[in-house]
Amino acid sequence: MIKRTLTAAVAGATVSLSALSAAQAGGHGITVAYFLEWPMPFQYAKVEGMYDEAMGVPVTWVAFDTGTAMSAAMASGDVQIAVSQGVPPFVVATSAGQDLQTVDVAVSYSDNDNCVVHANLEIDKDSAGELAGKKVAVPLGTAAHYGFLKQMSHFGVDVGSLDVVNMSPPEGAAALAQEAVDMACGWGGSLRRMKEHGNVLLTGAEKEELGILVFDVTSAPASFVAESGDMLAKFLQVTAEANAMWADEANHAKMLPVIAKDAGMDEAATADTMATFIFPTVEEQLSAKWLGGGAQEFMKGVADVFVEAGSIDAALDSYADAVNIGPLGNAGGS
Repeated sequence: MIKRTLTAAVAGATVSLSALSAAQAGGHGITVAYFLEWPMPFQYAKVEGMYDEAMGVPVTWVAFDTGTAMSAAMASGDVQIAVSQGVPPFVVATSAGQDLQTVDVAVSYSDNDNCVVHANLEIDKDSAGELAGKKVAVPLGTAAHYGFLKQMSHFGVDVGSLDVVNMSPPEGAAALAQEAVDMACGWGGSLRRMKEHGNVLLTGAEKEELGILVFDVTSAPASFVAESGDMLAKFLQVTAEANAMWADEANHAKMLPVIAKDAGMDEAATADTMATFIFPTVEEQLSAKWLGGGAQEFMKGVADVFVEAGSIDAALDSYADAVNIGPLGNAGGS
């Protein structure tokens, strides 16, 4: 059931791209996917026009609800770069044969992606077995989906005993508030709203102890990486510069209001959210922990879990070709 639904979710993930500029539509610019209520330093550079200036082309930014929708938009050619796509949706797409490549580690955030049980159930990690038979909102094929599967496995809860409903995080948050579902999984602003009505089963640190890493990547179609590697390197350089700016707290007063407005959030919530984020430097991203081998191994682990859960048909033998460090290496550190 979950596999059929996940396949449908990937195939049916579409987005309105009416915001495309005439320049982009004419083939003279690029379109970049990102998430609202997911505040990151790159948004300061986005608003300030730093990407357009560095890349020499107009950049159109389109907001998405899920990483699976990002994959679909890249498959159709409507989007050239996706910022902060979750590893699971990336793995789902590449496992199905879509030729995408990870080009950097956008953010690590084990505390900002989780599942929340409605408070009325009074279920915590010591009574998680009581979830059997409950209705759960999960954005299939995403980091939240992977975390959900791993947590249920840890607690010995048979996913087949649950009524799993495919919902984007905003939809899941609303359903949990209305008690239309017993548990909902998501991230960012949606996760904050979920927590107003319930509790998480495991903290970020507890999840990491179980090997549930949570990080996003910047991804792009392999054809775009091959044909526009220099342009992509400039994009990644601007991102690295924005991350370096944010790493200096002296810049927070200048950057926070801009990022908050662009993310559609208030400044307090933006600051709280970003405090749970880690933005690795270019040097760190190129290390063995991340794109030097660790990310590829993690992708294989995610794929194997999805195969075991019946969510995808098969995993690739290796995800080494799904990572391309060329543009990031050319971007250099900042």
